[in-house]
Amino acid sequence: MAVKPSPEDSQKANSDVEELQDEAIADMNFEEAESSEAAELAAEKDRVLRLQADMENLRARTTRELNEQQRYAAMPILRDLLPVVDNIERAIEAAEKSGEAKSLLDGFKLVHQQLLTLLAQHHCKPIEAMAEPFDPQIHAAILQQPNEEIPAQHVAHVAQVGYLLHDRVVRPAQVIISTGPAS
Repeated sequence: MAVKPSPEDSQKANSDVEELQDEAIADMNFEEAESSEAAELAAEKDRVLRLQADMENLRARTTRELNEQQRYAAMPILRDLLPVVDNIERAIEAAEKSGEAKSLLDGFKLVHQQLLTLLAQHHCKPIEAMAEPFDPQIHAAILQQPNEEIPAQHVAHVAQVGYLLHDRVVRPAQVIISTGPAS
């Protein structure tokens, strides 16, 4: 004999079915949310990897450009020096043709002046040292000797001219320092 379900059993069964449906829907929503989060995470990882690659490419390009700039930094001054080399060659050629030492000397004086002008154009100037107080920042003492005309601790003779580029020493002046009058 078949048992007829009571209305309460029916309601309980309906509520169990609804509960199972709600759980299934919640599981599907959770899986969709999980899938969506995974896609977002993958997109963010991809974006981070692309940014890292861009940074590495920028770093490599910057290094390459800096190396190239350093390699060719002397180009402007070399272009300016080439006419001086040409003038030295012309002076030598003229002296060989004429046989006169005076024309060679005049040619070299002209080239010397041209070089000094060129250095000044590039903000490189000689260090004024003669009779100046000795300054170890810009002078290199090679000797000390008595001098009747120059006070002690002043430059008595410049053995090699020093040069400044703006405010930096390119080469210190090699000087002989006075110890004052001989005693």
